[in-house]
Amino acid sequence: GNKKHRPFLFLKQLSHGLYNVCSDGMKVFQAFLRSEFSDENLEFWLVCEDFKTNRSSFRMSNRARKIFKCYIQAESPREINIDQKTREIIRRNIQAPSPACFDNAQKIVYSLMERDSYPRFLKSDFYKAFLDSASETTQM
Repeated sequence: GNKKHRPFLFLKQLSHGLYNVCSDGMKVFQAFLRSEFSDENLEFWLVCEDFKTNRSSFRMSNRARKIFKCYIQAESPREINIDQKTREIIRRNIQAPSPACFDNAQKIVYSLMERDSYPRFLKSDFYKAFLDSASETTQM
């Protein structure tokens, strides 16, 4: 099948606009992750999606270093769970950053969320409450 990395396909049934980050479903998922102290994955993923839209190489370079310091560097405040090899590749990539320089790390956190966080989210009270409120608004 198509192995290409498709942004948040697993959230499709949740937020009707696939790229609509401000959608209620995405907010609820984020709140759930926060309650598990793992919202840095989603935050990193979204920051990278935004990073890819940068057109100025000066801003891209600045932003890449900030993202590295915040999420990639060992012991960083919002460190994501990636392997050392990926960390090193990114460290090299950001010397001359391109829109794709965080792609590998993005794929890793994406599959972590897909395999791990998302199934737990679907069983959570956050999700139940979200469904309840969603059905109330459609019945009005």
